[in-house]
Amino acid sequence: MIEIKQVKTQQEADYAFVEQLMHTAFPQEERRDTLQQREYSDMNPLFCNNIILEDGKQIGMISYWNMGDFFYIEHFAIDPTLRNGGYGKRVLEAVKEQLQGPIVLEVEEPNDEMSTRRINFYKRLGFTLHEKPYMQPPYRKGDFGLPMFLMSCGELDMDHDFERVKSALYKEVYGQ
Repeated sequence: MIEIKQVKTQQEADYAFVEQLMHTAFPQEERRDTLQQREYSDMNPLFCNNIILEDGKQIGMISYWNMGDFFYIEHFAIDPTLRNGGYGKRVLEAVKEQLQGPIVLEVEEPNDEMSTRRINFYKRLGFTLHEKPYMQPPYRKGDFGLPMFLMSCGELDMDHDFERVKSALYKEVYGQ
């Protein structure tokens, strides 16, 4: 059984697993600094940093933001030794059930096989790709934004709400 459990820095073993997986799965320009990540995990009421467990075994991490009328998945990774075992699908189905609301996430533009496969994975799970211009702001000064697309599932009219969603992400997640 998949369990998604919020983790704080005081839960040292679980938090260390989540932090290590973040550093392994995401390059520096795709994540915030470690100290800020720890601060958000412990203090930001909108941010939920989670460990993913199956029968008590650490299998992955997912972080998301509760934006009031939608959730934004910021980072999602399965332990590299367990990838391609169906965990991603089962975890996202569990996340959708647990969150009970519209979900938004960012994906790289489909410029190569891996980014295309990732988009198709999310589509199979009920997400819709929105091919509107979207630039992920940089996590730190001196870095550059990354061209992305947003995907969503649930009751959210992105034809109408795209700019509002984008503004909320820029303000809350990226501090813009």
